[in-house]
Amino acid sequence: MSQDTWNFIFIGLSFALYIGIAFKSRAASTKEYYTAGGGVSPLANGMATAADWMSAATFISMAGVVASSGYDGSRFLMGWTGGFVLLTVLMVPFLRKFGKSTVPDFIGDRFYSKTARFVAVLCAIFICMTYIMGQMRGVGVVFSQLFGIGIPLGVIIGASIVFFYAGLGGMKGITYTQVAQYCVMAFAYTIPAVFIAIILTNNFIPQLGLIGEYTQGTAPPVPFLEKLNNINTSIGFSKYTDGSLSKIDMFCITAALMCGTAGLPHVIVRFFTVKDVKAVRKSACWTLAFIAVIYLTAPTIGAFSRVNLIEKLNNTAYSEAPSWLAEYETTGQMAWVDKNGDGIINIHGAAASTSEKKNNNVFVSDNGKPKYPPADADESLKTGKHGERLLALKPDLTNPNELYFGTDIMVMANPSMAGLPKWVIALLMAGCIAAALSTAAGLLLVLSTSISHDLMKNIIKPDLSDKEEVNYARIASFVALGVATYFGINPPSAFIAKTVAFAFGLAASSFFPTLLLGIFYKKMNKEGAIAGMVCGILFTMGYIVYFQFLGGTPDQWFLGISPEGIGFVGMLVNFATALVVRVFTPVPPEHIQHMVDRIRRPVSAPGEEDESPPAVH
Repeated sequence: MSQDTWNFIFIGLSFALYIGIAFKSRAASTKEYYTAGGGVSPLANGMATAADWMSAATFISMAGVVASSGYDGSRFLMGWTGGFVLLTVLMVPFLRKFGKSTVPDFIGDRFYSKTARFVAVLCAIFICMTYIMGQMRGVGVVFSQLFGIGIPLGVIIGASIVFFYAGLGGMKGITYTQVAQYCVMAFAYTIPAVFIAIILTNNFIPQLGLIGEYTQGTAPPVPFLEKLNNINTSIGFSKYTDGSLSKIDMFCITAALMCGTAGLPHVIVRFFTVKDVKAVRKSACWTLAFIAVIYLTAPTIGAFSRVNLIEKLNNTAYSEAPSWLAEYETTGQMAWVDKNGDGIINIHGAAASTSEKKNNNVFVSDNGKPKYPPADADESLKTGKHGERLLALKPDLTNPNELYFGTDIMVMANPSMAGLPKWVIALLMAGCIAAALSTAAGLLLVLSTSISHDLMKNIIKPDLSDKEEVNYARIASFVALGVATYFGINPPSAFIAKTVAFAFGLAASSFFPTLLLGIFYKKMNKEGAIAGMVCGILFTMGYIVYFQFLGGTPDQWFLGISPEGIGFVGMLVNFATALVVRVFTPVPPEHIQHMVDRIRRPVSAPGEEDESPPAVH
């Protein structure tokens, strides 16, 4: 069978499974729509949370950034993994015991203020919209490669599928759909890694292959990482195991990802679907175990794909290049510019550049993306003499690098580069789509519930019926997905993980300090919480917007901190503002302080209410 046939079989079966589960598990009440009825088992919720966590940035882009930047890519591994530990230790047991179904719900009641609830709703919208942009971009990249279409059409197809099963089933449908999606992702991520580990290192455990020996070819075996470093340095890249980011930027990015993780509303709400606090802790343990399957495999995939790309293409005549190169050229994920006219693909790092500011750009472009002649252009302008797809951009002749490849394509291209069976490639495609769809659905639910429950029900129209509230949620889903689709087609960064990092920065600068102070500092009042959230998120958003959209340059970064890491500084701004304002304003009422004391106790004291599933009101 052809590769397309295998792809359609795997993708079709997985879609049929997701939609079937969503239809069978569709929500019949607001409680089921928001929290799946509060009766999901810890094992199932652990798998669903892991799927919610395994976004397109994790599944598609994380290994890609490890492949392209080596050690520097570990900021995503360390930040996201450490953040989940913070989340499960400092946040979710207490929030679950508080008994509210959304993060703005907790903030509104804990800080006894509709204004605080409204600010939290706005923060949730900004965070989730930024995050879902990256997911929709991931959907577009996968569908583009799968069907040979443009990324914009791929984004629209993915958005339609997400709206169908997320809007229909609510949290109940999403939960059980995500259980199935995690299973698809786990197999799709690990099976190709096992195959490639055997090919490159004769070791069927990918992680041991990474620290083992490179055995391919006739040369004597050498340590795999030594082989990788030698490949990099021989063509002008830095050592794979060295980092190029400054220490302060590396620290701030990692810290922003960690603290942002602990403030992500779409992950926090997952723990409201289980029975009680004891189940929350069990669910968290299962989630960490399921996440480890992917996170421990990502560095191996990044390293393997780096070796495969360079070994298969560098110094290879285009006419003899593997067929997958032309496939990725067709969808714009790879491009070759024959700068010296010899018909041979040359890959070089920035060290080979002759420009004052070292780079390895293949072409001159304002946004770093390839641009192609219009469809009605003459064939001589679209296809080169070697059969390559031509660009409508000038080549950057200050360096000899001739190959452009999108970082986000490395995971999908890896099985093709390694020559794996067609069914393995199809399985990976199904996993990529599952990763993007699972997180997009979770984010969409948070957006819709923030608007319908926290804004409409608790602020604007308190007399809404359950049916009207769910209808508002579905309308909000449609509008939010429309906006997300637009920014998926026109993202703030073509690099998925970078776009998602902005969302974590916004969460770190807004929700993390507010939730932490709300749980552990009973004298934190509404004035401090509101001022902290507003100052933190405005500072972070303003910094990101300036450097991503308004022409800011890296030499203007504050203390050398990139937009990806500025959320950590925004978090400090939030903490400082909240604590200073608290000193000059009244302490919270006694009943609020008593409530904070109660939620911090491991077990309810005699006479206090039992732990029960969160009520929606």
